[in-house]
Order: sequence, then C-alpha cells, then structure tokens
Amino acid sequence: MVKKQTAGRDNLGEFAPKFAQLNDDVLFGEVWSREEQLSAHDRSIITLAALISGGNFEQVKAHMMLGKAHGITKDEIAEIITHLAFYVG
Repeated sequence: MVKKQTAGRDNLGEFAPKFAQLNDDVLFGEVWSREEQLSAHDRSIITLAALISGGNFEQVKAHMMLGKAHGITKDEIAEIITHLAFYVG
C-alpha cells in the first residue's frame, strides 16, 4: 500500500490550502500513482533531473529520499548527477 502524501497539507495547509490539496491529491495522489504509464522509480529519476537542472536544490534531498524508497540506488543518483553535469552544469 502506498503511503498517502501529506507534505503539502503539513507544510502549507493553513497558508495555502488549495495548493496543499492539489500537491497532495493531484500531483502525488493522481500523477505519481500512474505506474502503468511510468514507474515511480522512473518518475523519481525524472524529478531529480528536473530539480537539479532547474537549480531547485532545496527539494533535491526530499526527492532523493523518495527516490530511494522507489528503488533508486546511490550509484544511480551519482550517475544522474554525473550525466547532468555535462548538460546543465
């Protein structure tokens, strides 16, 4: 069973309740759950690449932890960073 995402509500629920609801229910509840189209492992790789490419480093640690939960290995993360260095760095 997949753990329900509550980060939006936990962090922004009082300040921006609609954003928190969309983050938790739509992004993580609907988009991330479409594993027949793209596995959580692959979504995590794509998300890490997008965050690193966009310079959104404040989110990288959390998505590395999520990626590990989705089966991404330390070696894969190192390879993602190495590969991206030649395209975005």
